[in-house]
Amino acid sequence: MSTPTVRTHQLRTGRAGRGATTDLGAFVAALIGDDPPVRIELFDGSALGPPRSEAPATVQVRSRDALRRMVTSPGELGLARACVAGDIEIDGDIYAVLGLRDRLPRVRLTPRLWTDAVRLLRPSDLVPLPPPPEEARPGAVAELRSRLGRGHTRETDAASIHHHYDVSNDFYELVLGPAMVYSCALWDEDRKRRGAGALEPAQDAKMELICQKLALRPGLRLLDIGCGWGSLVRHAARHHGVHAVGITISAEQAAWAQARVEADGLADRVEIRVQDYRDIHDGPFDAVSSVGMFEHVGLARLAEYFEQVHALTAPRGRFVNHAISRPPGHAPAIARRSFVQRYVFPDGELHEVGSVITAMQAAGFEARHMEDLREHYALTLRAWVANLEQNWDRAVADVGVNRARVWRLYMAGSAVGFEQGRIGINQVLGLRDPDQAHFPLRPDWTADPAPPTRSVGRDPHERMDVALQNTVGRDR
Repeated sequence: MSTPTVRTHQLRTGRAGRGATTDLGAFVAALIGDDPPVRIELFDGSALGPPRSEAPATVQVRSRDALRRMVTSPGELGLARACVAGDIEIDGDIYAVLGLRDRLPRVRLTPRLWTDAVRLLRPSDLVPLPPPPEEARPGAVAELRSRLGRGHTRETDAASIHHHYDVSNDFYELVLGPAMVYSCALWDEDRKRRGAGALEPAQDAKMELICQKLALRPGLRLLDIGCGWGSLVRHAARHHGVHAVGITISAEQAAWAQARVEADGLADRVEIRVQDYRDIHDGPFDAVSSVGMFEHVGLARLAEYFEQVHALTAPRGRFVNHAISRPPGHAPAIARRSFVQRYVFPDGELHEVGSVITAMQAAGFEARHMEDLREHYALTLRAWVANLEQNWDRAVADVGVNRARVWRLYMAGSAVGFEQGRIGINQVLGLRDPDQAHFPLRPDWTADPAPPTRSVGRDPHERMDVALQNTVGRDR
């Protein structure tokens, strides 16, 4: 009977060989076990786990404030606040640290552990600390509207997009690389081996896959809903000769995309707009894409969203919806007190792919193909984390260390989520009118697409050179 009591209050400080004991160390050991695979260094000088020279990562609990945040905001949110504020610092392999989640699946203190934690604090420590300024706090009115099923208005969506995307275009360039595509890339075994160094061709392959699914060809009109920095519309115009409209409600994204369109010599075929999808009235479009935007639509707006897209699609047209999804049986809304909801995607919602297909077909589309790219998004996120870590000092100088911590934790945690199947990513292809779409008996795209070699070019002279080379039958 005495052994559990001793383990709760006494702990040898790991394999480093120091034989001191500590109540704080015993508390951490009771939380995650006394043999963690990473080193944990506590603010009272004690430590758990292997020595630094052998550990894949070190977690430094730097101050009493870490414990204070966990007690006053129990669960994931308190731990997230401690990590963002720097009360807990992670040095080394962040994926090894995230593996601790398997030892504490709910990231929540039991009543006994909560009582033990309170005993380690002073009475003044029970007053909650203010959250880091990077945290998005939903207003009472917006929260009430969402609960009543009237969330995701133009105003609330714009505020959520501003929180997530209007961080810094320079920061996104550091993380996303030259492709500037903030969605799942398409990998093969060779690109997988090359990792972050193959991110740009992997993104090119993803954009080409979408273009092939939409059967793009010269003269067609493409609408890209949530165009980000305009990479897909520029790809489609350059390689497939379409006239493309890209819309975003992020002013910073639009400004960057417009400048790139002009620099690429595509202003005659690509238009970038700051516009909500509900305000588009100049259809029809021969093809519509929505890549990485659907997470901001919300369950209450699904029917409205698909009906609007259906109305904007020409009878012969195709529509690709590319979105993160959740497993069956989970609520669509991201938990309001979760790290992702407060620091990354305020008001975000994920939908099970079956319900998405049902809603698409209820709006009049015929769903003809669904593809799951879950493993591909895990590889993409790992590449983004590698980019961030490689450019850490520049990222911190640009957006601040707290924001950089948010993104490292968010992207690494999401990579693990995709790997473990806790979240997914799906492309669903719908036809506006199957009788007029002339869809082939089998899908008409390649398994591993690459951009066509007959590029339209970046300026009129280059386009003329390409045309001449094609005329005489020589490859570019």
